[in-house]
Amino acid sequence: MIQFYSPDILQSGTLPESDSRHCSKVLRMKAGDSIEVIDGKGHRYTCVIDDPHPKHTIVHVTATETIPLSWQQEIIVAVAPSKHMDRMEWLVEKLTEIGVNRIIPLLCARSERKEINTERLEKIAVSAMKQSLKAVLPVIEPMTPFKQAIAAIATEQKFIAYCDRTIPRRLLAGEYIPGKSASILIGPEGDFSPEEIKLALDSSFAPVSLGNNRLRTETAALSACDTFHILDMAHAQDIN
Repeated sequence: MIQFYSPDILQSGTLPESDSRHCSKVLRMKAGDSIEVIDGKGHRYTCVIDDPHPKHTIVHVTATETIPLSWQQEIIVAVAPSKHMDRMEWLVEKLTEIGVNRIIPLLCARSERKEINTERLEKIAVSAMKQSLKAVLPVIEPMTPFKQAIAAIATEQKFIAYCDRTIPRRLLAGEYIPGKSASILIGPEGDFSPEEIKLALDSSFAPVSLGNNRLRTETAALSACDTFHILDMAHAQDIN
């Protein structure tokens, strides 16, 4: 199945330029052909093409379907982007495929990257959403200072993963309670500073480890998010 994306399809009846080009030029679809369009808000629309055009393909909606997320609780990944932006782009793609509600790029004391292109990350998330047959687009926040980010996170479970072995941690897989909203803080390549760790712990973030392996920032963030989903699925199977 190929999904197209138009966040305001009900109002505009038009595909954005990138999707219009793919529809009319790459796939060579014609008037009368049926396509699937998602709005990023949880809806999939069956549409019929009225006028294929490389810049503004016009369609009309014939059916609407609600596509809920495959998980119930909110999942937030707050991560300090790596020095090399392609790693953050890869992470956004994979988190979207696995399933996440919000991604918060963190600006930390030891961050090597101070700026990000949020618009480009959103485009990558749109592509991953379409490719993985989801209909809800994760929220990607702008670069957010560490202190501001932890003050704004209000999930039922809050975790911070770090490498400093002098400050006790517990394994994330043993601390996470399935079915409850959760957030995880992942630091930059140089790890969180001791002051940041203390601030997070004082703000009720639980200190956790992701295991014995030393992971890159983007690998750690993906591993933590996947841990939430795996434990949720295992818990659901136990109930059933």
